[in-house]
Amino acid sequence: MADDTENPTTPAAPQMAADDFRRYGHAVVDWIADYWQTVEQHPVQSTAAPGAVAGALPAAPPEQGEQFDAILADLDRVVVPGLTHWQHPGFFGYFPANTSAPSVLGDLVSAGLGVQGMLWATSPACTELETVVMDWLAQLLDLPKRFRSDSAGGGVIQDSASSATLVATLAALHRASGGDWRAVGTATSTGAAGGYTVYTSTQGHSSIEKAARIAGVGARGVRLVDVDPVTLAMRPDALRTALAADLAAGRRPAIVVATIGTTSTTAIDPVAEIGPVCAEYGVWLHVDAAYAGAAAICPELRWTHAGLEWANSYCFDPHKWLLTGFDCDAFWVADRAGLVEALTVMPEYLRNAVTESGAVLDYRDWQVPLGRRFRALKLWFVLRWYGAEGLRAHVRAGVTHAAWFADQVRADDRFDLVTAGPFGLVCFQLRDRPDEVAEALLRRVNADGRVLLTHTRVAGRFTLRLAVGGPRTERRHVATAWQLISDAAAAS
Repeated sequence: MADDTENPTTPAAPQMAADDFRRYGHAVVDWIADYWQTVEQHPVQSTAAPGAVAGALPAAPPEQGEQFDAILADLDRVVVPGLTHWQHPGFFGYFPANTSAPSVLGDLVSAGLGVQGMLWATSPACTELETVVMDWLAQLLDLPKRFRSDSAGGGVIQDSASSATLVATLAALHRASGGDWRAVGTATSTGAAGGYTVYTSTQGHSSIEKAARIAGVGARGVRLVDVDPVTLAMRPDALRTALAADLAAGRRPAIVVATIGTTSTTAIDPVAEIGPVCAEYGVWLHVDAAYAGAAAICPELRWTHAGLEWANSYCFDPHKWLLTGFDCDAFWVADRAGLVEALTVMPEYLRNAVTESGAVLDYRDWQVPLGRRFRALKLWFVLRWYGAEGLRAHVRAGVTHAAWFADQVRADDRFDLVTAGPFGLVCFQLRDRPDEVAEALLRRVNADGRVLLTHTRVAGRFTLRLAVGGPRTERRHVATAWQLISDAAAAS
């Protein structure tokens, strides 16, 4: 059979003409702008029943291409009713997942360029812009100088803090095993002598155990360290005890993951005390500040990062509280050579003179996947549009709104304030009421449609969480949340 390229009658796939792209592109930008302006009119949480979105879609793909207007219309008909609106000013659940106009425009440019940035050689601007932006961000947060690219370390953008934890775990295991990955994969499935171990607090994120599983350590190799009953922060003495016990049993501690701002309550592990323990035992220290790291752009909140000079790696998510759309995790290491050594596999088809000269960074060696999107563009757009002053104002607004809400809880004898500050999260409980009543209160508040809160458990008790941080959230939205909660408590 003749190759299609030799047959002049074979039709080419239709491409969108430049003028049509401009017209439809303007229509999409208009749609997004209208969505942002009207998002408050939607219920925060989708009311769609399971299967409703799938049921509104055809069972088979179209044989012929459709008009773009029809595609855009189905955003309103099919997609929007099935959304929980994370950009709604009344979204107080989980943690913020901010985006902003500069971020969206940066992502648009990235998508249009279609760059594959796995190597410096595949697009020098993709790599070098990312290096500079990560150094800018390190300066804004006042991170230790050893995390900068002009030192032994440096930064890279991962997709999420979960991936950052996995990469840190892989690098730590590589170091602990002396580069013998066979040793990592053998003695750990049963937790027997010789196995590697991973440490975090009982409040640590679930991604830490997942990273241990993926890396071959297994869940049995994860140690959950006790926390202070009041602050819920990791106890350095309990960490020391756990490390000593594993060493005595013939196991090999590899990594400790401390958290600045735990997911449940934004507890702050005492990194300044944990760091010396890790150094004494020769264990890699990774600091996960996925949500709370953004706070360090404000000088008055940098005390939350005390002791970071002890860390081998650190990460936070600009896509949570720093107005940059998902996915964008900022990850730094103090020794990039150790990270690259752990993750480099060089097939012949990727070899090139510039890489082999050692004069450039190849970020494919700083992550699990080979391929890389040009994520740095959206972060660059955000940093340049808002500037340090604008970003600090955004974080401070969230902190101020949360403090006001905590004051309302504190003054109401129907509630107990569990945690408040220093960030944008407030955790509180119904006083002297069973969990069933608190759960019903949360359902009633969320059913109103104007706000969305989520929950956790603290000391076994059902605990409500209100996380402030959306760019469109004003005091009136926080006040609405409090009024709904107060009314629901009165009806309980």
